[in-house]
Amino acid sequence: MSKPLVTIENDNNVAILHWDDGKANVLGYPGIAALLEALDEVEAAGADAVVLSGQAGKYCAGFDLAVMKEGNEAARGMLARGVDLFMRLYLFPRPVVTACTGHAIAAGAILLMCTDLRVGAQGKFKIGLPEVTIGMNLPFFATELARDRLSKRHYTRATALGYLYSPDQAVDVGYLDEVVAADQVLATAVEQAHGLTGISRGGLVATRQTTRAAIADEIKAGLAADLANFDTGN
Repeated sequence: MSKPLVTIENDNNVAILHWDDGKANVLGYPGIAALLEALDEVEAAGADAVVLSGQAGKYCAGFDLAVMKEGNEAARGMLARGVDLFMRLYLFPRPVVTACTGHAIAAGAILLMCTDLRVGAQGKFKIGLPEVTIGMNLPFFATELARDRLSKRHYTRATALGYLYSPDQAVDVGYLDEVVAADQVLATAVEQAHGLTGISRGGLVATRQTTRAAIADEIKAGLAADLANFDTGN
């Protein structure tokens, strides 16, 4: 029996999602489905906060390039499913903390922008949206999440110029909130999550609406046109 892509640990009602595909944590159909299923499970269980953790050195390497290489139609279908995950995290009714355990490239960086607090690992890791440097355009859903979550000073470099950043640089850019020793990333993220468990459930849901719903609605409304313009460069 194969190991599940996502396992769930409960730490005093903080749900820790351990995501590990045994490779580079690519965001393909199986990974997206596993993460969505885990989020549904912990919400139904009444978790007070959530931690999303990658594997050592590899938080997420981006969308599955094997699917990307199948052509635009295949890529667009996967991206649409990815947006389902991004919006689920972005509007999740409880606080979500990321334990960014290593590289967070492309879709990995988007996942960072969809969560509330992001704890990164010190090390020679890269974080960012390099699509334009590898022959792809950056979709509207990514640029709008970047506009919401990243520093205005870095917005053009991070999106139109495809800059990749070190973890320390990523704090100033807005991908991360703090950087700690690699062996302390998960523990720090869990500690942060415990500090958020007292946030009002109704208050957070209402505040998600006032701070994020308009952006989410715009992304969803324009998704078909957005994906129609996406080109893998293959």
